[in-house]
Parts: sequence; C-alpha cells; structure tokens
Amino acid sequence: MKKIIVLLLLVPALLVGLLFGYVLYQGPRMKVQHHIRDFQMSLPNIPAGTAAVHPPDRLPSAAQAALSRNPLQNNADNLARARVYYQYYCVFCHGDSGAGDGPVGQSYIPKPADLRSGKIAAYRDGELLRSLLTGVGHEPVLERVVAPEHRWYLVLFVRSLAGA
Repeated sequence: MKKIIVLLLLVPALLVGLLFGYVLYQGPRMKVQHHIRDFQMSLPNIPAGTAAVHPPDRLPSAAQAALSRNPLQNNADNLARARVYYQYYCVFCHGDSGAGDGPVGQSYIPKPADLRSGKIAAYRDGELLRSLLTGVGHEPVLERVVAPEHRWYLVLFVRSLAGA
C-alpha cells in the first residue's frame, strides 16, 4: 500500500519535472535570435518609377574630397556653433583641447588622434571631413551619427584646434 502511495506522488512530480525541462530547453523560446542591427539590414528594392523625396547626403569620394572646400566662413558665430557640435560629438574621445585625452577615449586602443597635430592640419578640408566621419576607431561610424548640416562645422572647429 505504501508503495502505491509513493508511486502516486512520485510519478506526477516526475512528469511535471520532465515537462518543465522540455519546455525550458525546447519550448516556445527561439533557439536562434537574429539580433539584426540597422547597419546589417538589407532593405528591399525600391519599386520602379519611384524616387526618394530627400536624396541621402553622401560623403564625397576620396578623389572628390581632395577638391572639396569648407563652405563656412571662419568667423566667431560659426566657431561658437562649431564648438557646440564638437562638444556634442567629439569631446568624449578627443577631449576639450583635441589632444585625444577625453574620458572615453582613454579606454581605446589605439588612443584617439591628437586633432592639433601637423598631420591633421595638412589635410585638405574634404579629406579632413572624410577622415572625421569614417576614420579609424570611429565606432559608431560617425557618418551615420553626425547630421549633414553639422559636418562642416566640425571641420571648421578642428581647423581652429590645429591653428591654436
């Protein structure tokens, strides 16, 4: 009689445990989660006969960059605005003075570039723009982060750092 009572208590508990284990490892959760990020996503083809309302503002190619010039004037108003954008996008890695000693940049290998160096000053405006947005170590890629209307202001501010 005791064996039957133990069997009646043990078998349902064992079945519930097996069912729980099955659901835990094989149940409704997905075995493979895709983690698709926006830069890995492939967009569907645009239907024929349609056009983008606002074409994307792309960076110039390397050849075009060598010829590009900054359209902004080097004046106090533009520099003040450029400083704001620099502090928004760049100061965390490159620091206030552009020496590459920002609080986040200290953890990077290699360290962020010294924006006051002669190498940076030797770049033409378009080359500097390309380098600022797609250069080594830029994660996330700043080409996707910096708004197109802010880009030339950053070039202007980096020029002011190199001149100082």
